Amino acid sequence: MRHLIVIAVSLVAMWSIPSCSGQAPEPTTSKTVDVHFRPVQPELFKDSGALTDAWADIDGDGDPDRFVGFNGAASRLYRNDRGNGYVDIAIEMGLNVTRSVRTAAWGDFDNDGDPDLLLGFAGEAPVTALYRNDRNTGFTNVAGLVGLELPEGTTRQASWADYDADGDLDLFLALRDQANRLFRNDASESFTDITLESGIGDVRRTVGAVWFDTDQDGDLDLVTANMDGDANGHWQNNGGKFTDTAAGQPMEAGGRMLGDPSQGSVRVCAADVNMDGWFDLSFANYGPNALLYASGPSAWADTGGAPNIAIDARYDTCAWGDFDNDGGLDLYVNGTVTGGTQYRDWLYHQEEHTTFVDVTPSELLQLNASHGATWVDFDLDGDLDLALTGAAEDAMHYLMENLLPRASGRQSLQVRVLDAEGHATRPGTEVRVYTAGTDQLLGTRLVDTGSSYDAQSDLPLHFGLRNGNPVDVAVTVVGAGRRHTGTVANISPGMFSGSILTLRIDESGRIID
Repeated sequence: MRHLIVIAVSLVAMWSIPSCSGQAPEPTTSKTVDVHFRPVQPELFKDSGALTDAWADIDGDGDPDRFVGFNGAASRLYRNDRGNGYVDIAIEMGLNVTRSVRTAAWGDFDNDGDPDLLLGFAGEAPVTALYRNDRNTGFTNVAGLVGLELPEGTTRQASWADYDADGDLDLFLALRDQANRLFRNDASESFTDITLESGIGDVRRTVGAVWFDTDQDGDLDLVTANMDGDANGHWQNNGGKFTDTAAGQPMEAGGRMLGDPSQGSVRVCAADVNMDGWFDLSFANYGPNALLYASGPSAWADTGGAPNIAIDARYDTCAWGDFDNDGGLDLYVNGTVTGGTQYRDWLYHQEEHTTFVDVTPSELLQLNASHGATWVDFDLDGDLDLALTGAAEDAMHYLMENLLPRASGRQSLQVRVLDAEGHATRPGTEVRVYTAGTDQLLGTRLVDTGSSYDAQSDLPLHFGLRNGNPVDVAVTVVGAGRRHTGTVANISPGMFSGSILTLRIDESGRIID
């Protein structure tokens, strides 16, 4: 197992923007990247009122499909037909749900090899639905049959994770108006509500959440983003019992004011921003955003190293991805629309691992996006494209193609992690890429446990690489108090151009051929 060296890195600010109104200077011009996007099938994705989008390969054909939930309009399910574009198949597949969809999470709850979809709503009962993927015959709502149909509550982040390491996906559900819930999957297509015995039933107003092994003790822990002035939570997992340890730590506030009902955290993101092997935390807030660097197990420092990111406005999500394949994680922050104000979005390019520069192109600024933002290589050309949603009347839910030069698109590797049986039960698994035969870390990623606006996607992990040299890929499985790592060596990224490196790994860290 590789030994990770923790390196303290501070970001140098380009400028600082205190702004209560959300106004800010025009985008800065980057000296190292030319940023351009264009809409894909704009007529198909033109409708407004979209809140959340989540991605998964629903038909097993190797490319990502898209679900979009709306604020009362019929939801959409877009099948990716690769060279023939996208087509909405929601009606024929039974997913044209006319509700205010507040969360959408893909996860293979029944371990049959295809992704199922958990939806949460605001409004009348029931407030949850679980759509089992029956492949060619469509999706069937089985929430009532398996114990996941809730009669009341205002749902937010749904997140699938195998918190007890028994081989199947359990469900966490954040609620805006009552205690959060945790449901254990009992492997017999039934779920048991273990909220009380687990201790995870926080009554604060949770919106976003992400699972990962914060203290590296071999269990998946939970970080929650809370609104209306409530403190954020850090729920450490000790054998299935959860304790909030956020008090007194920088992540408790996440960069904004505690106790102020006009401020709060909407989305928390876990990403290894400075490439030291630890997951840093960023917060998209009502109030100033924040980036907190990991300083060790379950410890994050508010270094003040990126003040240009800490814009005081209203934001719905943070989305990290290396859109130009230069090896550094870049940041997209999605402004919201509220109180008649449309807050602008920001695309920050990380340069030389020391600086964030605003490079938001005009084609993104004019879209009036809000709520959802997802990096996804929809066309498998090696670079990350950007999917957006917008709730305002003049918004859209565009898919924006990244126009990175073709040669740069080849400087990447996409990795998909499955369990030994080939099922997607590994949310929270860590993947690290190294220069082949060395300990030079090129990037760390986390299998999605919560992203975009209250969404969870089942997507491969994208690594931008400065060159096409061979790499070693290390996969760390977390659970039952253990961390096991399996490595595949000397992988040539060029061999996977236009495709995905898929790895099956068992609970002991053994890579399955």
